[in-house]
Amino acid sequence: MTPGMKTVLEYLTSIPAWYLATSVDNQPHVRPFSFAAEQDGKIWFCTATTKDVWEELLQNQLIEATAWWPGHGWLILRGRAGLEDRANAEMRQAGYDHLTGLNEHYDGPNDSTLVFFSVEEPKAWICNHDEWVPVEL
Repeated sequence: MTPGMKTVLEYLTSIPAWYLATSVDNQPHVRPFSFAAEQDGKIWFCTATTKDVWEELLQNQLIEATAWWPGHGWLILRGRAGLEDRANAEMRQAGYDHLTGLNEHYDGPNDSTLVFFSVEEPKAWICNHDEWVPVEL
């Protein structure tokens, strides 16, 4: 994992929630997310095929995430959602544990409604109120 990827993942996992934006038919949609993991040198997120966000990603894969980490500034992460779910068993278990910890209900880590998507072509910046600093990914 690159140092930049490690920084981005640290931002996304050090706070209770961050926000993921999608856009369909020129209408932005923003919602809280809280699971992020690394696999194969990429950042991965988890959701369910039953959620609106998945339907939106099927229509338009462009995403943007933002996270405010008090004392560290905020992160902006842009990219394209890679919709091919290649989550390994460890990440599937972590995603399942995380989402069930939020009181969501699934039939285990291999439930067919759980889906993992990667961040392809990522670009990231960290801002501390005074400047935007690009993160090399």
